Amino acid sequence: MINKQRLLDLFLEYVQIDSETGNEKAMTERLVADLKALGGEVSTDDAGTKIDSNGANVYARFEGTLPGETLLYTAHMDTVKPGNGVKPVIRDGIIYSSGNTVLGSDDKSGIAGIIESIRAIKESGTPHRTFEVVFTLSEEGGMRGAKNLDYSRIKAKYGLALDSSGEVGKIVTQAPGQIKIYADVIGRKAHAGIAPEQGISAIQAAAAGVAKMKLLRIDEETTANIGIFKAEYATNIVPDRVYIMAETRSRNLDKLNAQAKHMVDSLQAGCDEYGATLDCRCVTNYVSFHLPDDHPLVVELAGAVRSMGIEPTITSTGGGSDTNIFNLNGIDSVVLATGMTKVHTNDEYIKIEQLELTAELLYRLMTTAN
Repeated sequence: MINKQRLLDLFLEYVQIDSETGNEKAMTERLVADLKALGGEVSTDDAGTKIDSNGANVYARFEGTLPGETLLYTAHMDTVKPGNGVKPVIRDGIIYSSGNTVLGSDDKSGIAGIIESIRAIKESGTPHRTFEVVFTLSEEGGMRGAKNLDYSRIKAKYGLALDSSGEVGKIVTQAPGQIKIYADVIGRKAHAGIAPEQGISAIQAAAAGVAKMKLLRIDEETTANIGIFKAEYATNIVPDRVYIMAETRSRNLDKLNAQAKHMVDSLQAGCDEYGATLDCRCVTNYVSFHLPDDHPLVVELAGAVRSMGIEPTITSTGGGSDTNIFNLNGIDSVVLATGMTKVHTNDEYIKIEQLELTAELLYRLMTTAN
């Protein structure tokens, strides 16, 4: 079974390996070594050269003897900033960072759980099903590692990503798609004190467009937000350009496209009102997915959770993950919670008990015939 002290030690080691997005080389090398030591068929790819990372996606396959669908276990190697020089601190059974960085349980709790569950199997000689492992680059940078995976290397039809906040037992079966909007509002420069009537204020036009938008929570499935509204000019110059970056997300494709169109149309209306020009493009960053409650993977996961005395929570999320990309590439996938809490902040923490439950759940899945 799971070695709790070894799991804790492993997690503490992993979070102290610097791996902010784009700097995953050290983590890549460590995981290749760990997987090879466990007897996996291990390989890497050249995805890092395509996405400005010094690391690589890591693949491993473990042939088993038990019957059952081959599952893909996945987690991402990168962390958000500030993620360098993490110094983990344990207080009352909870792991924090020292406060100057994130902890990195997003997503090294998932990685540690996968590696310890395999170690426990190999150490005990317990029969297991065939399974695959993928550790990805740059999930925090827009799932770029998953987007550049060599999917011909993956044989599994079902996958699970260890990459959600919340307690073990949470199964995320539905997530939104996302469209990003990149817009330049172009006006005309003029001296703001001598001849302002000769100018067209890009800020005025862009602001009028934004004012027309429905933003933030649109409905239970749809959100929208503006992240960048940028123009820097002296106050005596009528500004001739504003750059805007925005997004919309929805678990409903029609709503997603409708909200993106509404935001672009609003900007166009603002430009028309003040005589400015709109240069805009919309990029679908990822698409939504939804696995029904009676999907074989969901049924198996829920059963495994119940076998631990935990009632599963099947739910949806408003965030994207590598799982969106796996589903798009024909691998029916869900996201599992690992207990990570307050992720992407310096207050991030995880209970040791949740690390242990994550590893135990994976061990049960790997060693149970289906």
